[in-house]
Amino acid sequence: MPSFHNGAVEIAYLDEGEGDPIILVHGFASSKNVNWVYPTWVSELRKNGRRVIALDNRGHGESAKLYEPAQYSIPVMAGDVLALMDHLAIPQADIMGYSMGGRMTAWLALNEPQRLRSAILGGIGIGGLIEGTGPGENVAIALEAPALDDVTDPVGRTFRAFADQTRSDRRALAACLRGTRDLMTREEAARIDVPVLIAVGSTDDVAGSASALGAIIPGAEVLDIPNRDHMRAVGDKVYKTGVLDFLSRRG
Repeated sequence: MPSFHNGAVEIAYLDEGEGDPIILVHGFASSKNVNWVYPTWVSELRKNGRRVIALDNRGHGESAKLYEPAQYSIPVMAGDVLALMDHLAIPQADIMGYSMGGRMTAWLALNEPQRLRSAILGGIGIGGLIEGTGPGENVAIALEAPALDDVTDPVGRTFRAFADQTRSDRRALAACLRGTRDLMTREEAARIDVPVLIAVGSTDDVAGSASALGAIIPGAEVLDIPNRDHMRAVGDKVYKTGVLDFLSRRG
């Protein structure tokens, strides 16, 4: 698997297919494989004539594991995406992020709009981006617990079980969670002016309302993924079809 260094931090990535580039940014405790390869996003996008690039965020997958929360701020992590684009000499791309990756994508849309043809915010609504309703200290504590059986908090148990399933470095994830608490104000979200698609499962109680966020970001399109929660929306056909339609209208 190819990798590059952003400063001292090694970042693993994949780069497959030909055509207009799309960069995929996975969610917390996930990886490029779990979020994008196994649910067939990479193969579907390639079949639709896209060059697909996906990275393992720092602290995740095959990328470097760091243990200081300050090394995981949203601007720092979004900087890894920009560094990857520079490494591959990609001046501009569509970027799709899921959950934490959606927060990174929104930050890029606000602060580096010239690098984005469009932003797709999956698994992130007004709660996750603005109101701070995503996973909190309860999840960090669950990740640091000796075993899953020691975790009683239901949200903590969900993320701990997922981290165990993906064989993640739980100490790195706890640091990441504590470092990525940067939120966006309504005023900042209202200044995003790249084309935006917001896609959230209709039973997702982590992301918060997609339509409420869509009402703030000018011109944003909203896609409801029926009967899917935060974990199960990722590979849904409605999500894939909606994204491919959105991208086809970008030209």
